[in-house]
Amino acid sequence: MLLIDRECVRRLLDSPDPDAALVFVRGACVVLPEGEIDDAHRGLVVTRRRDLTSLLGEGELSDERLDDLATRLDNVVRDLGA
Repeated sequence: MLLIDRECVRRLLDSPDPDAALVFVRGACVVLPEGEIDDAHRGLVVTRRRDLTSLLGEGELSDERLDDLATRLDNVVRDLGA
């Protein structure tokens, strides 16, 4: 079972805030603006929108590509100890 799924990645990429981050909090992925990430949650940041968009470039993302990203980010979350 994935901890990070396609919809979670889509919410991050659809965020209007380029500094938004995907944070894994209490078993759920949450997209937060940079200003709402406090010291307690800073270590739970999985990735930031700007990092993903620079990796992906322009163009529409297929469900397959989103699933691939979700799987990679899921591995990051598991490495964080979730």
